[in-house]
Amino acid sequence: MIALPHDPASPTGIWTPRPFQLPVWNYLDAGGKRAVEVWHRRAGKDEFCLAWAAYAAHKRVGSYWHMLPQASQARKAIWDAIDEERGIRRIDLAFPLELRESTRNSDMFIRFKNGSSWAVVGSDNYNSLVGSQPVGLTFSEFALANPQAWAYLRPILRKNGGWALFISTTRGKNHLYRLAQHARESDDWHYSLLEATKSGVFTAADLRDELLENKRQFGPVLGQALFEQEYLCSWSAATPGAFWAREMATAEKEGRITHVDHDPALPVVTSWDLGVKDSTVIHFWQVVGTRIHAIRSLAYQNTGLDEMIRDVLRLPYTYREHIAPHDIEVREIGAPGAQSRNTTARGLGIQFRIAPKMSVQEGIDAFRRLIPRMWFSKDHCETAIEAFGLYRAEFDDMRGVLSRTPIHDWTSDYADSARYFAVTRLRTNDWGSRIDYSRTNRAAT
Repeated sequence: MIALPHDPASPTGIWTPRPFQLPVWNYLDAGGKRAVEVWHRRAGKDEFCLAWAAYAAHKRVGSYWHMLPQASQARKAIWDAIDEERGIRRIDLAFPLELRESTRNSDMFIRFKNGSSWAVVGSDNYNSLVGSQPVGLTFSEFALANPQAWAYLRPILRKNGGWALFISTTRGKNHLYRLAQHARESDDWHYSLLEATKSGVFTAADLRDELLENKRQFGPVLGQALFEQEYLCSWSAATPGAFWAREMATAEKEGRITHVDHDPALPVVTSWDLGVKDSTVIHFWQVVGTRIHAIRSLAYQNTGLDEMIRDVLRLPYTYREHIAPHDIEVREIGAPGAQSRNTTARGLGIQFRIAPKMSVQEGIDAFRRLIPRMWFSKDHCETAIEAFGLYRAEFDDMRGVLSRTPIHDWTSDYADSARYFAVTRLRTNDWGSRIDYSRTNRAAT
């Protein structure tokens, strides 16, 4: 039993962890700083982390964050979510009112009387959050989070001695998989993988029924994949609705995700997805014979077009063209005379080619056609490779079907940039064995 100042619904005021939750609790309580817990659905992942945050916030005064993949989903999943057993909001169970100095519903923020604070945030706008730097950070559903968020926040926690707790089900062998392997092999990290067959949360009959119900509702293939992913924590289970997962898995199997060098004898094509509220993603491509080489990807948040263009032109590349969507004609905030971003770009040394207008699905199909001819730099395109494998359709829980509409998250920024490249090249030539590069130009630095 662990005494905590929370859970007003309990007559004893004591929160009791499940047996499989005790090892990581004890690790953190003893001063552990990094933990990766891959637990099946309904294993109490978020409830555990809320309880730990309540405890930690009263051991050390500081800021604590509960981070979901998207800020838009955080309110539904955590802030407004109701505990099914007690009919009380999750946050009210974890952080009772008598401990709080204030609660801000607008930005999902709680200030405790002891001076600590806790907030629900999203990894989709991670670099706009660093005002009060966290000393404790939970990444919920980290397999779906933008991996750049951890790269950005890691130095902060290292400097202030804070902890990070990663909880998730699996979504293929992506950044969560690599982090889990690191945690498993590291002496100072905690790691556990918990299948529903071993936790005691469900009986064998429960799991048989759940699998049958999944197959009945979603069909045998999707139902099996969802069950293996959500209940068996399988790293190899197919990601339901992923548009390019099969093609990217084939690329990895065939050794096309490898060390890919820039060829200075050949020009480079860039494709841009220009974000305003979202990230801007730039991919760098070279055509080498019949191959298409993805040699680099860059991602920016809250960065001006001028700075991004300077970064691109500093690279030692000879450029053939730069591809952008139609929204390049949107006015650049802060530019002289509120001119368009296209006009601003021309003044800074880049002439954009506007990608043809095609539906999202046409763009998805166009890039799928190119992937078998692509080689990807694992050194400079790591996040893009993960995004291509995870870019997926919306899942309609009510109807039990996958839509044709992609989920709008961090993966879509990488995918959109790739789509613009694909539709432009497929519209302008047939990707024969050679392309005439006689009109290439080297961008001025």
